Amino acid sequence: MSYISMNLVTMFYLIASVCFIQALKGLSSPATARTGNAFGMSGMAIATVTTVALIFKLQAQAASSGGLGFSLVLLGVVVGGGIGAYAAKKVEMTKMPELVAAMHSLIGLAAVCIAVAVVAEPWVFQITTAGVALPFGNRLELFIGTFVGAVTFSGSVIAFGKLSGKYKFRLFQGAPVSFPGQHMLNLGIAIALIALGLVFCFAPGVEPAWTPFILMAVLAFILGVLIIIPIGGADMPVVVSMLNSYSGWAAAGIGFSLNNSMLIIAGSLVGSSGAILSYIMCKAMNRSFFNVILGGFGGDPAAAATGGAQEQRPVKSGSADDAAFIMSNAETVIIVPGYGLAVARAQHSLKELVEKLTHKGVIVKYAIHPVAGRMPGHMNVLLAEAEVPYDQVYEMEDINGEFGQADVVLVLGANDVVNPAAKDPKSPIAGMPILEAYKAKSIIVNKRSMASGYAGLDNDLFYQANTMMVFGDAKKVIEAMVKAVD
Repeated sequence: MSYISMNLVTMFYLIASVCFIQALKGLSSPATARTGNAFGMSGMAIATVTTVALIFKLQAQAASSGGLGFSLVLLGVVVGGGIGAYAAKKVEMTKMPELVAAMHSLIGLAAVCIAVAVVAEPWVFQITTAGVALPFGNRLELFIGTFVGAVTFSGSVIAFGKLSGKYKFRLFQGAPVSFPGQHMLNLGIAIALIALGLVFCFAPGVEPAWTPFILMAVLAFILGVLIIIPIGGADMPVVVSMLNSYSGWAAAGIGFSLNNSMLIIAGSLVGSSGAILSYIMCKAMNRSFFNVILGGFGGDPAAAATGGAQEQRPVKSGSADDAAFIMSNAETVIIVPGYGLAVARAQHSLKELVEKLTHKGVIVKYAIHPVAGRMPGHMNVLLAEAEVPYDQVYEMEDINGEFGQADVVLVLGANDVVNPAAKDPKSPIAGMPILEAYKAKSIIVNKRSMASGYAGLDNDLFYQANTMMVFGDAKKVIEAMVKAVD
């Protein structure tokens, strides 16, 4: 490994980059997602091994270097890889969004730590020689990488707390946190950040300008908190996607500073794909893309007021046996999964129910809203875990036209994504694309209670004359349906 050439390093990085591109291509469809995942893991393995070999080579060339540096690198790979593997294996499906947010935070923190190391000793990274000042271009890259990395870290920590929902700390609670002058404060901090960054970039002399650099990093950490706290739980899928984009740009920025093509390519792929996904999410929720970037959404006081006190209206309720009878006698059934299904871990029972209905000649399809659950693709992952056939799963734009002809729609733990209030111009969620379940001949809704969704709005779908509510835990209700179908 100590004799690996830079040509080989470049070639392996290129191979890894191709793997990452193929991974994104594969992950664009549930049918090829496993192949895409395999490409991604292979690319990361190649990049990691190549980087470790390069570090070993550089250390072997340094006459004054001992063996501790490379040992620490190997220790970090083993410990970090072990923790990551354990966390990924043990994480529950309902906790997947928190895990994603935690991973984003670590990427941002890593970018900040690398930037600090480069500013302190740039000659170690072969950017300059000892006694020579950092070039302006490198300082600018370090400023951008530190700024984006710090925002990603602190913002992801807040997102983790909001997604978890089990911490009493006010900033970690799902409800938006807002105060007068919040946007002006964010703007002031952003201006101060740019000013400090310019001072750092144009500072004369060989010694780094630590004061503006540290102040800039601290303000970036604070800004990351401030732009996420006013965002409510209903908008967390967009936040997770946006933070994913931030983490990619942070890695790319540091890659330019280190002249590491692998970091630049991988970071750019993550950053651009995350931004595109965020745009798609915004369209799916009728949100402004620029408001997402500025952290200016999710705290609509009108929405909060609407969800405060809900009108008590009568609903028609039934049992799991009633629901099973209706579905067994239908020709077509469309299932709309939501976060409640994930909480109950009922996806395997649901697959068994669908298999029995299909055996009876019923045509069953799954309808997926792009922001159902707590992160992009949450429901797709949930169904994939139960090995639901991909040809039964349809995205919103592909299946919305079929609800009007469907005999039965089974809504499992979903709320805002099927709320007809989105069709009302006066509603706080007006214009939000929804799954048009309200058009079906019969609607069966399974929920634990009549509680509102993340948007805090009552759902008119529950009160329609053709809707039957089946209250209870999704897994228990579905298991009862399975028995009743027999």
